[in-house]
Amino acid sequence: MSDDAYSSPARAYLERLALGTRELGNRRELLDLASQDTPLFQVHEELGKQRLLQDDPSSASVLRRLELAYGTAPLAPPEVLGSDKVGRVCLKTMPPIERTSIAPHPWTTSPIKRLKKGYHLRRGNLKPRTRKTQAPAAPTAPRWKMVGTMRRWTLLLLVMVQSAVAVWYMSTVLPYQGAQWLEVAELVLFALLFCWVSAGFWTALMGFFQLLKGRDKYSISASSAGDEPIDPSARTAIVMPICNEDVNRVFAGLKATYESVQRSGNIEHFDFYVLSDSYDPDTCVAENHAWLRLCREVGGFGRIFYRRRSRRVKKKSGNIDDFCRRFGAKYRYMLVMDADSVMSGRCLTRLVQLMEANPDAGIIQSAPLAAGSNNLYARLQQFATRVYGPLFTAGLHFWQLGESHYWGHNAIIRVEPFMYYCSLAPLPGKGALSGEILSHDFVEAALMRRAGWGVWIAYDMPGSYEEMPPNLLDELQRDRRWCQGNIMNFRLFLVRGMHPVHRAVFLTGVMSYLSAPLWFLFLMLSTALLAVHTLTTPEYFTEPMQLFPRWPEWHPGRAVALFSTTLTLLFLPKILSVIVIWAKGPRYYGGAMRLGLSMIIESLISMLLAPVRMLFHTRFVLAALMGIEVKWKSPQRDFSETTWKDAFMRHGGQTVFGIIWTLFVLWLDPLFLLWLWPIVGALMLSIPVSVITSKVGLGRASFRGRMFLIPEESNPPRELRATWRFVRNARHQPPAPTFVQTVVDPIDNALGCAMGVARHNKSEAIESQRQTMVRQALVGGPGKMPNKDKLLVLDDPVMLSRLHYQVWDRSHQYPAWIDEAYAGDPPPRFI
Repeated sequence: MSDDAYSSPARAYLERLALGTRELGNRRELLDLASQDTPLFQVHEELGKQRLLQDDPSSASVLRRLELAYGTAPLAPPEVLGSDKVGRVCLKTMPPIERTSIAPHPWTTSPIKRLKKGYHLRRGNLKPRTRKTQAPAAPTAPRWKMVGTMRRWTLLLLVMVQSAVAVWYMSTVLPYQGAQWLEVAELVLFALLFCWVSAGFWTALMGFFQLLKGRDKYSISASSAGDEPIDPSARTAIVMPICNEDVNRVFAGLKATYESVQRSGNIEHFDFYVLSDSYDPDTCVAENHAWLRLCREVGGFGRIFYRRRSRRVKKKSGNIDDFCRRFGAKYRYMLVMDADSVMSGRCLTRLVQLMEANPDAGIIQSAPLAAGSNNLYARLQQFATRVYGPLFTAGLHFWQLGESHYWGHNAIIRVEPFMYYCSLAPLPGKGALSGEILSHDFVEAALMRRAGWGVWIAYDMPGSYEEMPPNLLDELQRDRRWCQGNIMNFRLFLVRGMHPVHRAVFLTGVMSYLSAPLWFLFLMLSTALLAVHTLTTPEYFTEPMQLFPRWPEWHPGRAVALFSTTLTLLFLPKILSVIVIWAKGPRYYGGAMRLGLSMIIESLISMLLAPVRMLFHTRFVLAALMGIEVKWKSPQRDFSETTWKDAFMRHGGQTVFGIIWTLFVLWLDPLFLLWLWPIVGALMLSIPVSVITSKVGLGRASFRGRMFLIPEESNPPRELRATWRFVRNARHQPPAPTFVQTVVDPIDNALGCAMGVARHNKSEAIESQRQTMVRQALVGGPGKMPNKDKLLVLDDPVMLSRLHYQVWDRSHQYPAWIDEAYAGDPPPRFI
């Protein structure tokens, strides 16, 4: 900054303020004041028309600066833009707090400790745990419970019989029919993996019949006609927890959802809450401005709320707990959305109607459809979830009924029992599998069912949408956290009172990742078995006192039959899914031929990616068991391509391993490589496959060719079209201010001060901290200020206002703040 650029701090300040002033008359008044070369503190006094605070002169002008920026249209209604108890301007982003006590029950994961605890309770050595709040009345035994039990016993019988036959047949394929220890180990692994495949097959098969015949009379959707009026007291909070997300995408989806609810005519039953755990200062500032812009555009003041936590504990589940503790008593229901969620007003209304029609329902999970992706990988994934997903979701509903899954988003929850029963205590112990529960949704569903309320999947309800990770590496980053979360949840398998279905959910959750190392170990044992029979002399007498030799026999024909049967169980659900769409009309999937061709190509690419996921998931499981920490970062939502450098770094080891494995098997027996080639070939191709599938250009080209097409692309619903339009519009708008601009710029600073939430009473300790932080920030400049201090300044309107004043008043001595705030932007010259 040149010596004469800001020769008068007041003049420079007023010229910057005039630049952001909307009305011409007000701008002239500011320039007249600037020409008088008034001291800066008098400028704020003149603007605010009130007595200055000696230690905070700029706080007097906050309201006037906002009025100048927004002109005749007020920034917000008077009930929103007011003042706090000491007279500072305050923009109320949340409603009044109505606290409710929430106390998580400590876990007793060890059966031995539970028996010991029960003994001491009976002896009177321990006092039973008491709660401050009264337990909500549990519902009566549901009519569907017996039906669900019978269905699940049927599923268990089908899986066990089918797996027993497959294991017996596998034993006849092996050279010694399972008589050697290597063969026994291989049979055990095969049994576990085949049970997993069989359960998926029968789930998909029942889903196929459900979708063909129509609605199940026991489905949750059949309990309401959909035209019932909603009780005015049945208020619903739509909560969206976010953390360092793409701000434009978050608020575009929220705006599309809000406008859809407005069109439904039921907006008076809903309030919207954006619950931020963001810790990047620039993102936090962008969220403030996006919330204000959204409320002004849709008239959402008093109905759309925003809160950023300063104490971020327990991640998403802690954010939800914090909301329930402060505001949950105001609502009968709570609907949780993800940062990329979009829902129609009709869907939200139907979920409330279903809750009202089923007093025994605690959670109703919609089946969100993936849409809005451009990368080839994401389009493949959204095609798979859209085409095959309904089959599995309908099948899950058939077997589980009211003892089903909760996926953590796009689901409605009955607030009172959720607050009483579903708050999560940390898992006891030390290490990576203790502490805060990561995959909270499965546990919350289990606790809700343990308390007597049903957990349902409304698999046939349209109007619920989400997005997919844009590439394989971003998806694997998400899987890393999910893997550890599911392994942690398995510690709750033997916790008292859990329903058998949710014990099975914990088991299937861990098996979805444990199947990878089991499959890898199975392949390694197969290779070891080949090496043993190739490099050693055959063993003809394997048992003591054996009279006749046992000749090792290979049965290639039986192996082909078993391999074909397993492939059928894996790929028949995909074919059945396509048959269902063909029967109902494939027009919006690109037509019958393109749908079938898309299914074939997607299956081939899935086969290429399966071994890559196998090695990654194996590493994730080992890392979780060894206590390696999970670091979670919000994934990219779109337009994120994998570079060749990233692919080499992440897949290079797999490629080398695939080459070594291939050479070893080729040395042992080239014919065995025919069976192993789909695995090792996929590993050697992992780098180019990862890069190529991440390309946006290929994704758009496939869309133009009507490949991997889904109805949400060929005939997108209004809510998705609105979301994409809002995102495009936001990207063409000027970028949101940064933290530095919020400190420096008169208009941005006024809004930041109004939205500051840390409005403390007088305290010597707080005052000392403020003075120290303002002095350090001024001297060190923005480059040396840590993020945690920036967040404290954003929270505290007093600190933010003081720093703003000092930055301008002492600009000659400490120019770093103004230089960075207006880098490349020359000072305005009105005078």
